[in-house]
Amino acid sequence: MSKIERNNRFVLLRYLSGMLLSRVLICAAALVGLLEILALLEQTTPILQRHLGISGILTYAGMRLPFLLSSTLPLSVLIGSLLTLTQMTLSSEMAILQASGLSMIGLYKNLIPAVLIIGVLGIALDDQITPRSEQALTAWWNRTNPHPEDGHFFWFRGKDTLTRVSYVADGGNALQGIDIYSRTPQGLLQYVTHAKNADYTHVTGWTLRHITRVEVKATTAVTLPEQPEQTWDIPLLPKDFIRLSVSNPPLSSGTILGMLRGRLPSDASPGYLQGGLLERFLRPMTLLVLLLITMPVIHIPPRTGIRSWTPVWCLASGLLFVILQGLLRAMGNAGLLPPPVATIPGLIIFTLGAMTALLRNETK
Repeated sequence: MSKIERNNRFVLLRYLSGMLLSRVLICAAALVGLLEILALLEQTTPILQRHLGISGILTYAGMRLPFLLSSTLPLSVLIGSLLTLTQMTLSSEMAILQASGLSMIGLYKNLIPAVLIIGVLGIALDDQITPRSEQALTAWWNRTNPHPEDGHFFWFRGKDTLTRVSYVADGGNALQGIDIYSRTPQGLLQYVTHAKNADYTHVTGWTLRHITRVEVKATTAVTLPEQPEQTWDIPLLPKDFIRLSVSNPPLSSGTILGMLRGRLPSDASPGYLQGGLLERFLRPMTLLVLLLITMPVIHIPPRTGIRSWTPVWCLASGLLFVILQGLLRAMGNAGLLPPPVATIPGLIIFTLGAMTALLRNETK
C-alpha cells in the first residue's frame, strides 16, 4: 500500500468516524437534556421545599448528568448511526464511496473507531464516574432531608453477621435502629444486638449507643446487661451506608469484586453482581451491534428516498435489541438465568440477524 493510499484511507476513516461521533454526541445531548427536564419537573418542588434554591436545582442536575448520559448512550448510537448513514445515502455520498471500491465491510470498519471511543466512554461512566456522582447525590439528598426518618430500612450481610438499619441520616454519618444478628461459623444464631442509634467520627469510627444484647444458647436466650455505648468494629464508611440504603445503586468494578470476594458487605445476589460486571465490559460490543443493525439503510434505493421504510425497521430492530437485553438482564438479576446467558445471547442473535439482512441486500 502506497503512502498516498494510506493517507486517503486515514482521511476517509477520520471523516466517517468524526461524522458518526458528532451525530451521536448531538443525539446524546438532546436525550440527556430531555431527561434532565423531566427529572427536574419531578424534583424541583422537593428541592425548593428544602430551601435549597436555584443552587440546589443546579446541584441536582449536575450530579444526575453522568447517570443520564450513561443511560442514553445506546439509544444515541442507534439514532446517530441512522441519521449519519441515511443522510450519506440520500445525498449520494454512499453511492460515490461504493463506486470508488468501498465495500460494506470497509464502511463498517471505518465507523468502528467512533463506536469504540463511545464504548470506552460508557465503561468509564459506568465504572467510575456514575457510582461516585450517584453516591454524592444520595448523600447530599439525605443530608438536606428534614425528615430522614421517612427513609426505608435496609439489610446487608457480612462474613458472620446480618444487619438491619432502620434509616440513614446526616449524609450517612448517623444511623438509627440497628439490629445485628451474629452467627457461629456453623451458621447458627449466637447474638442479637440492638442499638438505638450509631454515629461516625473520623477519630473513633462507628459508635453504637443504647445497646441491648441477647445471647442465644442451645435451648434458652439470655438478655445481657444494657450498655450505654460501644465501638462498632465494621469496615464501612458513611458513603458505604449511603450506597446500601439505595436499591440497586451503580457500583464500581472494585466494589463489585470486593462484594463477590466477601471483603465488602452486600445486599445483592452474586448473579446480579456478576451480570452487572459482564454487561459493563461488553458495552462496546453492544454499541457495535447497534451500529450493525443500522447498516441496511445504505441500501435504500435512490428513487425511494425518505419514503423508504428501511430506517423505521432498523430503528425498531435496535429498540427491540435494547428491550431484549434489558429483559434478559432482569431475568439474570432475578436468578432465573446465569449471568453469561443473560448477557451474551442477545448480542449473538442480533449480530447474525443484522448480517443476514446485509448479505441479503448485497446479493440483490
